[in-house]
Amino acid sequence: MFQAPSVFQRAPLPPATRESEPRHEQTLTATAPLPTAGPGARGAAAPAPAAAKKRDPYFDNVKYLAIVLVAVAHAWEPVMDGSRATRALYMIVYAFHMPAFILISGYFSRSFDMTPPKVKRLITSVAVPYVLFETAYSLFKRYADDTPDMAISLIDPFFLTWFLIALFIWRVTTPIWRTLRHPLPVALAIAVLASVSPDIGDDLDLQRVLQFLPFFVLGLLMKPEHFQLVRRREVRLMALPLFAGALLFAYWAAPRMQLGWLYRANSAQEMDAPWWSGAVMTLAMFGCALALTIGFLAWVPGRARWFTALGAGTICGYLLHGFLIKGAEYAGLFDRYTWLADPVGLVVVSLTAAVAVTLMCTPLVGRALKWATEPDLKWAFRKDSAGR
Repeated sequence: MFQAPSVFQRAPLPPATRESEPRHEQTLTATAPLPTAGPGARGAAAPAPAAAKKRDPYFDNVKYLAIVLVAVAHAWEPVMDGSRATRALYMIVYAFHMPAFILISGYFSRSFDMTPPKVKRLITSVAVPYVLFETAYSLFKRYADDTPDMAISLIDPFFLTWFLIALFIWRVTTPIWRTLRHPLPVALAIAVLASVSPDIGDDLDLQRVLQFLPFFVLGLLMKPEHFQLVRRREVRLMALPLFAGALLFAYWAAPRMQLGWLYRANSAQEMDAPWWSGAVMTLAMFGCALALTIGFLAWVPGRARWFTALGAGTICGYLLHGFLIKGAEYAGLFDRYTWLADPVGLVVVSLTAAVAVTLMCTPLVGRALKWATEPDLKWAFRKDSAGR
């Protein structure tokens, strides 16, 4: 945990986490924010290709660029302690990359209800991958890090798998948020209460689930026209001084601010901060994350680019890049090659992470991993759950 007597204080760097998403109800990660076209019924007078859903290149671009930021930020963690500038950049990326992912996930979850076809999709694209990769990461640590007592726990998510269980919970509760008159204030109130409730514990990473909840709910409330407003030229221009100011502030705060406020994995009391600081920081971080997310979304290209197709494979990039980061850590590479903490080394680390996660998002990897990210479990469901 992070130990410091106040909101701003030097604290040790804990491992981060990251993010991903499922499919249908285009989520934010590869398959995850996947939008997929619905099944094309055969036989009856099919309304032609126009009826099939078409992927929006803008959101695929958002997903790809966001997953690159996730991987690069994870790669910075083991080597950033000696560089105040790198820590500042890390803080900026961590302030908005997960909120952006979660907001987009909420946006593509707007139509979720508890009908059998959508419940089936939720189980196969979120719950099952969570079980498989939570087990895989635990076993990887047990043998690669020579940690024979590493337990396999589906209740205590390890590293980046927390996002899958969080997405499952958020999606299941979507009908509730769609019913409330003022869902965002309610979600913010829950996040604030979670930040001052140290007894919540680590089960299912509920602190993160509750503290990140407002971004998912905000995504549920968004409409296509909101994204059109975000992409206006004026917003893009305003984003430049916004990020410049954020960088200056982060450079000042880097040696003072606990990174735990960015991870949202603990209450204020668990970080040895005054209980009231949880409420203050929750609201402040929400505003900061929202502003930076808008700035990020404003600069994402709306047209197809060379990387657009990779947006459909971000679930693989998200789930696989952790093995690369953790593998290098378990092998002691960051300790052995101390030059990686130098400016040139940081560039090498960043490029390596970006290239690796890009390759992991390719269709070839997606097809090879489909058995784990989109398993065909027809045998596990009643025939009437197919919804056809």
